[in-house]
Amino acid sequence: MIKIGIITGSTRDSRVNRQVAEWVKSIADKRTDAEFELVDIKDYRLPSYNEPVPAIMSQGYATPEARPWSEKISGLDGFVFVTPEYNKAVTSGLKDAIDYLYTEWNNKAAGIVSYGSSLGVTAANNLRLILSVPAVATVRTQPALSLFTDFENMTTFKPAPFHEQTVHNMLDEVVAWSTALKTIRTQPQAVHAG
Repeated sequence: MIKIGIITGSTRDSRVNRQVAEWVKSIADKRTDAEFELVDIKDYRLPSYNEPVPAIMSQGYATPEARPWSEKISGLDGFVFVTPEYNKAVTSGLKDAIDYLYTEWNNKAAGIVSYGSSLGVTAANNLRLILSVPAVATVRTQPALSLFTDFENMTTFKPAPFHEQTVHNMLDEVVAWSTALKTIRTQPQAVHAG
């Protein structure tokens, strides 16, 4: 069975991000077509990304936090990123967490759940662009939540009921794409004579 990580997109102490991620996980747990796990980037305590060489070129890990993060992402077949929108982009914590790795992301699928004052749409588009570089295929369906109508006082998450079906639709796509892409990752690499 494939494994999907629901990845938080904020490390702030005052974040509402964890509430949204737990809600996505509660919907995912009703399914039997994949295993779902909440992966909180805050738990990995990754420092700001300031490595001497990009992860794609590095043979080791400059920070001890990077190894468990690498092992976690390597063991997953797909992802659901829960991203807030900060200044029309993803958070620096999420960007750093993505940048610490490269091959661990390759040929996997991802869904995006966004939220913000304008539904987090710009952050989601920003994240799609970021994920395209390490070859993460993002699915089309995107639950988008409003800080004004899906939260009380912008702090307590109270999603409108119709969002649940959108999450299921997104998960259908993530599971299908993750299953298909797993076949690419498990095939022996062809050797080309030159």
